[in-house]
Amino acid sequence: MDSDTKAIIGTVVGSGLVLGGLLSAQIGFQIAGVNVRIDDMNGRIDDMNDRFGRLGGDVRSMDTRLRAVEVALGKLDERLLTIERVVLPGRASSD
Repeated sequence: MDSDTKAIIGTVVGSGLVLGGLLSAQIGFQIAGVNVRIDDMNGRIDDMNDRFGRLGGDVRSMDTRLRAVEVALGKLDERLLTIERVVLPGRASSD
């Protein structure tokens, strides 16, 4: 091989190595960008999990309050039935 051939081969190999390095760096930056987006998505999912947890607590609280209202209405219904039996004895017994 003469010196021109060696120079051409050296230039092609060197250019290939430089292009390979640039591509590798570009892919590394893209992967880093994807990792940032995945981390952001994980943060959003954690936030949603927190919100669902608070929502579950709110639903349990509403269930407890509704049960208390049901008990109070049951007591009120018993009182009304008692009053109806006392005030309207003929009509209440015909039910």
